[in-house]
Amino acid sequence: MTEHVAVKNFREYLRIPSVQPNVNYDACVQFLKKQAASLGLPVTLCFPTPKKPVVIITWEGTEPKLPSILLNSHMDVVPVFPEKWTHDPFGAEKDANGNIYARGAQDMKCVGIQYIEAIRRLKEEGVRLRRTIHMSFVPDEEIGGEDGMGKWVTMQDFHNLNIGCALDEGMASVDETYLLFYGERSIWQVHIHCPGTPGHGSLLLPETAGEKVRYVIDAFMDYRAKEKSKLEANPHLSIGDVTTINLTRVKGGVQNNVVPPELIVGFDCRLSPTTDFETFEKWIMEVCAKAGKEVYPEYQQKQNAKALTKLDSSNPYWITFKKECDRLGLKLKEAIFPGGTDSRFVRDLGIPAFGFSPMNKTPVLLHDHDEFLSESTFLTGLDIYTKLIPALAGS
Repeated sequence: MTEHVAVKNFREYLRIPSVQPNVNYDACVQFLKKQAASLGLPVTLCFPTPKKPVVIITWEGTEPKLPSILLNSHMDVVPVFPEKWTHDPFGAEKDANGNIYARGAQDMKCVGIQYIEAIRRLKEEGVRLRRTIHMSFVPDEEIGGEDGMGKWVTMQDFHNLNIGCALDEGMASVDETYLLFYGERSIWQVHIHCPGTPGHGSLLLPETAGEKVRYVIDAFMDYRAKEKSKLEANPHLSIGDVTTINLTRVKGGVQNNVVPPELIVGFDCRLSPTTDFETFEKWIMEVCAKAGKEVYPEYQQKQNAKALTKLDSSNPYWITFKKECDRLGLKLKEAIFPGGTDSRFVRDLGIPAFGFSPMNKTPVLLHDHDEFLSESTFLTGLDIYTKLIPALAGS
């Protein structure tokens, strides 16, 4: 049987190894230019950072002065450990069950192609939309997005697009629901420096770095345990509704018989939207003070509170999105995204943004070995976008 053109293009896109770090985006750009040409649509390139292009494919609406719809996806993918894969991570191999294996299958080249193929189908059906559609393909999301979407949203090129609402990535759901993300947690990455009395490993010296580190770790892990208990006790909460803390680095020491002059312990903290940031920072300072003399925090990353997209009658885009999902029989589960996406840059401008990747009954494999997406789930997602896009843009 002839393979569906959408699946063919999906697999071709997956075979481009746009792997962090130091991505060469040339192959992605050429692929997307070819797709734009096949759609008969103009394509423009913007460079917020040298060698890091944003590709924009535009389908002008019948009323181009109306606020437009942005369909955003990122071109880059995270690294792979080929020895851990049972398939070539950039072979886009399809097994007998129709599962397509490749890095980026879920995160998120699937969505980028679904946008393109939904527009192709609508154009072939002779549909015209009132609002202009901009499909953007951005760089460097997997390393924070600061040089991609982060800088692009500050440029006049972005503001000229007159965006009213944006769609961006979500994640797979293991059950029948479809996840809809309306906000994100804020990332605080902190290193706690614990200087102490150095000396010989055979002595019981006062105020050692090890004693201070022990106190710090216990305090942070106790906070973690409370948040974990909160999550486990309430079935209505998801991981994005609580603050997560994970110990990620421990540095210091030269050899086992030398008490070090300093130990440093690092934590990755993701603060929930309900967390009071001032109180949390005060708590960190209190932990440092109680740990011992001269203990202090050094922030590698300390994000402000993130804007949330309103899911109520004040947001007409939400009303339309929800109404169409209800009409299609899609069971939505609204949540705060557990990690970080480029949506945060858009929301910070006051533009509503929905994180939505139509993948249900699918194992969550973003950043995992043997990442895959089934052909049937991919095509179902394409069908969903073919209905959602006209609803949002007005057909």
